[in-house]
Amino acid sequence: MKMTNYRLQTEIENIKEDKQEWFKDYVRQVLESNKSYYAKADYIALSIKEIENKIAYISDDIKELQTLKKNLTLAKNTAQEATAEVLAEYGIDRLDGTAISSITITPPKTKLKESFKILDADALIKLGFYSVVVDESAVKDAMLTVEGMDSIDKYVDVGIIKEELPAKIKINSRRNSANNQATELLNLVENQDAA
Repeated sequence: MKMTNYRLQTEIENIKEDKQEWFKDYVRQVLESNKSYYAKADYIALSIKEIENKIAYISDDIKELQTLKKNLTLAKNTAQEATAEVLAEYGIDRLDGTAISSITITPPKTKLKESFKILDADALIKLGFYSVVVDESAVKDAMLTVEGMDSIDKYVDVGIIKEELPAKIKINSRRNSANNQATELLNLVENQDAA
């Protein structure tokens, strides 16, 4: 993972939804700079792509850490149970230590958990234990036909909800680019600093 953050990338990482003006000012500075048209586009796009890369990297790490946590928890519990069995084999119910006070065996416990399984659904339905739910998918399908629309229209309200989505930029990567985006950004910034 790239360890150097460039100014635009840092600005993006610290942007707040309710305080965007300073970020917009920096983007304006980039656009108004004397750098080439292509350098400006690459600098903006690669900075955002680096954020995407960080998100993907962190997501992968989170998955790995969750798996590791699950495996370590299972291993710890298994080790505790196995150690208790071995200590019990030797008739040991307590081991004193110097770094720790002691190891003791907790007695086995019985944990009660409620189970629920329906044996005869039809009998329960006949006794009145059921609910009726409208099949929304079937209603929508029926409304696509003239007959369905005529019979259903008075029972449903069809409307349009308008949601305003702010404009965003889309970064289109080159299909055959073998260059690493972080390396490209590094080269771009180094070239800008040299100019």
